[in-house]
Amino acid sequence: MPAIRTTTSEISGKDRWDHVLARWGVNRMSRIVPPGLYRLGSPTKDSSVFASANYTLSFDALRSALAGVDAWILVLDTKGINVWCAAGKGTFGTDELIRRIAVTGLSGVVSHRRIILPQLGAPGVSAHEVARRSGFSVEYGPVRARDLPTYLATHTATPEMRTVRFPLADRLVLAPMELVHTLLPMVAAAVVLYFLAGPFAALAAIAAVLAGTVLFPALLPVIPTRDFSMKGLFLGAVVAIPFAVSFARAPGLSGTAQIIAILVPFLIIPAVVAYLALNFTGSTTFTSRTGVKKEIFRYIPAMVLMAGTGTILGIVLGVLRLMGVT
Repeated sequence: MPAIRTTTSEISGKDRWDHVLARWGVNRMSRIVPPGLYRLGSPTKDSSVFASANYTLSFDALRSALAGVDAWILVLDTKGINVWCAAGKGTFGTDELIRRIAVTGLSGVVSHRRIILPQLGAPGVSAHEVARRSGFSVEYGPVRARDLPTYLATHTATPEMRTVRFPLADRLVLAPMELVHTLLPMVAAAVVLYFLAGPFAALAAIAAVLAGTVLFPALLPVIPTRDFSMKGLFLGAVVAIPFAVSFARAPGLSGTAQIIAILVPFLIIPAVVAYLALNFTGSTTFTSRTGVKKEIFRYIPAMVLMAGTGTILGIVLGVLRLMGVT
């Protein structure tokens, strides 16, 4: 039987710095806790067992919420993904939970047969299958780890504890990682556009990326439509307006060239924003696994067509200007 590790409820300064780095996507896959069984405090055979993901932020949120509680923490191998996303991907799932119960020898560590899972892990776990194959019954705790002390008094969750909320702060905390992932392409595109079409074109590239990574999650609940792609297209069209107006007013443009100048930002910017918006589908309360798959197959071809057409028209406009046909 693998050794039982020991942990505490204390979150150190180093832990908090690791959380900051994780939020910004710095060495993202190094923010992993070894899967297995952990001893928190001085648990006995009768102490509660809690399941968590092996993503540092998930594990730390659980152990810090259990300050003063003697408990066992069963860490599943979710490949460094948080509980919610891992449940959607299947790594915080029935098979991994059953396997982890077996390899840690949990049945020989505790006298009861009950394990408490975070509510957000429910989509990935079949409770009756876990009971049939492992003998352990699944109990779903509250949505937020901070409610665990109150929940443990009665093992009954209030409606407030069961309510999944996604406020502005929770939405914006997703932005840094998405922004970091797109930073290099954004800078490269801005530099190229600066030399090809001027500073305002470079600003358009920056605006598209910031809209898709920061403005989109901030405004998510108020942007019309339900599909993330359509929300992104709508937001991108709004962002494109000042650039279309500016390009259309460029000196010497008229007729066909002016129409092309208007179309280019309305084709490229919404496509970029919509594509970036899809990155948030796996971390919000607005989507489902099947819905996301349908949306990807439905809208990605349209985004590619829009961006490709906009790029071609941009090249045509540049050629026309070089030829003096404006």
